[in-house]
Amino acid sequence: MSNKLNYSMSLAKPDAKDFSLKQKVAIGIGIIGLFILVLALFNADINHSGWVLTTALGLIVLGTIWFSNSVYLSESKGIKNDGVWFKSISSRGLIGWATGIVLTLFYIVLYFYPHLLGLGKDGAPNTGLVALFDPLSQLLSGRPASQWFVYGALYTMAILVFGYKFFLKYRHNRYEQIRTGSVMFFQLAFAFLIPEFMYVMNSDLPYYDLKSIWPLNYYLFDSWSIKGFLSAGTIGLILLIFGVVSIFIITPILTYKYGKRWYCSWVCGCGGLAETAGDPFRHLSSKKLSSWKLERWLIHAVLVFSVVMTMATIYSFLGNNPDSYWLTKSLFIKLSIGFLSLIFLLFMLFKRKEFGKDAKNASIGYAVVISLVLIMHFTGTTDQIFFIKSSSLRSAYGLYIGSIFSGVIGTGFYPIFGSRVWCRFGCPMAAILGLQQRLLSKFRITTNGGQCISCGNCSTYCEMGIDVRAYAQKGENIVRSSCVGCGICSAVCPRGVLKLENDGLKGRINPTEILLGNDVNLMDLVNQNN
Repeated sequence: MSNKLNYSMSLAKPDAKDFSLKQKVAIGIGIIGLFILVLALFNADINHSGWVLTTALGLIVLGTIWFSNSVYLSESKGIKNDGVWFKSISSRGLIGWATGIVLTLFYIVLYFYPHLLGLGKDGAPNTGLVALFDPLSQLLSGRPASQWFVYGALYTMAILVFGYKFFLKYRHNRYEQIRTGSVMFFQLAFAFLIPEFMYVMNSDLPYYDLKSIWPLNYYLFDSWSIKGFLSAGTIGLILLIFGVVSIFIITPILTYKYGKRWYCSWVCGCGGLAETAGDPFRHLSSKKLSSWKLERWLIHAVLVFSVVMTMATIYSFLGNNPDSYWLTKSLFIKLSIGFLSLIFLLFMLFKRKEFGKDAKNASIGYAVVISLVLIMHFTGTTDQIFFIKSSSLRSAYGLYIGSIFSGVIGTGFYPIFGSRVWCRFGCPMAAILGLQQRLLSKFRITTNGGQCISCGNCSTYCEMGIDVRAYAQKGENIVRSSCVGCGICSAVCPRGVLKLENDGLKGRINPTEILLGNDVNLMDLVNQNN
C-alpha cells in the first residue's frame, strides 16, 4: 500500500500498485545484468568471456521470470490491466519518454554508428559490447560477432523472456498461448539460429531469414544478394526460388485461409516483439479518425515506394543485350507492367464493390506505379535511375524503409505511440497482406452486438488503433486491412461479443448503420424480416 495521502474521491485506487519485495529484488537482479552490458558498451575493463555474457543475460532472464511469476502467479487467471494509465512507463510519463529516447538512440547507433558498440573496423578485433558477444557468435558460426548478431541475440532474448511473461498474463487463453509460442519459435529458430547454421554449412550464402518475405525482406532482389545465392550452388538457388514462391504462392494461400494474422501475429519478428515486449504499450495506439486516415495514406505510399524501388533495383543490374541474358531491361519493364495491370484489372472486375470508395485511391496508386516505372525506363542509363546513381538509390531504400522507419521509429517509439507503429504505418508487407485480407480472405472478427455493453476494452487494447467497439455496437463484422488478428480484443471482452472466425467470402463484409428509434420504424423492419 502507498503511504502517501490520497486526495482523490474515486472509489478505485488511482495510484499505481506498489512493487512487492520480491518484485523489487527481481527488478534489481535484471538491472545488474543490464548494468554488465552497459559496462561492456562503455569499454569498461571486464573480461569478454562467455561466462560474463552468460551471467549478464542470465541475470536479465532470471529477473524477468521472477518478476513475471510474482505479478501473475499470485493472481487468479484472467487479463488484468490494472493501473496501466497510472504507471509512468505505460502512460507516456517520464520513465516512458526516457525509455523511448534510450531505445531510439540505441537504434541510431546500431544502424549508423556501429563502431560505438565496439564493432572492429577493417578487420580489427571487436571491443565493447560487440566483443562481449564474440564467444556466442564463435560457438554458433565460428566467426566474430557483428552489430547485427548482437542485435539479433538481444532481440531474440526479448521475445523469449517477455513471451514467457505474456504466457502467464494470458494463461487462460489458449489462442494467445499458441500464437505466442509460434512467434517465439520462429524468432529463435528461423531468424536467429538457422541463419548462423547456414553460414557454417556454406559461408558463401547471403544472410537469409527464411520467414522474412519481400517486401519486408527488401534486399532479397539486390544484386549482391542474387549473386550470392547463385554462386552458392544448388542450395542458394533453392533459397532464391523459395523466396519467390513465398511471395506469389505461399503468402496468398495462407492469407486467404487465415487472414494476415498467420504472418503478422504468428510468424513475423516485428510482430513478435510488438506482442511480447510491446504488450504493456498496446493501449497507447491512437484511435482517432485522423490517425486512421494517415495510416491508410502512409502505409500504401510506403508500399508504392517499396514496389518501385525493388523494380528499380532489379532493373539496375539487368542489361540490354538478349544474347547475354534473356531478361533484358525492356522485357522486364513489359512483364512488370503487364503483371501489375492484370492484378489491377482483376481486382476492379471482381472486387470493385469491396473496394468501395477506395477504388479511386487504388487507381491513383496503380497510375503512380506505372508512371514511375515508365519514367525509370526512359530516363535510366547503365548506372542511373531517376537521374540518381542506382547504388545510391538502393542505399536510400534500405536507409529510409529498413532502418529509420522499421527500427528507429517502429521500435524506439513503443512507449510513446504504442507497439505497432511500424506495422500500422510503415510495413509494406502488412500493406500487401492487408489488401489480401480485406478483399480475398475468409478471416473476419464477428460481433454479437446485442451482448455489447460498450465498456471499450476492445478499442482500448487494440494495438492497431481500430475502434472495435464501434463495430461491436452495430453488430458488424470487423474486416479491416490493418487488423493483425492478435485476438486481444476478444480476450479482454467481458461479454464474449467478439470471435475470430474463418468462413466463406459471402456476406463477410456487412456494413450496417446504428439504428435509432427516431430514425426508423422498428416494426417495419420486423415485418420485412418475416
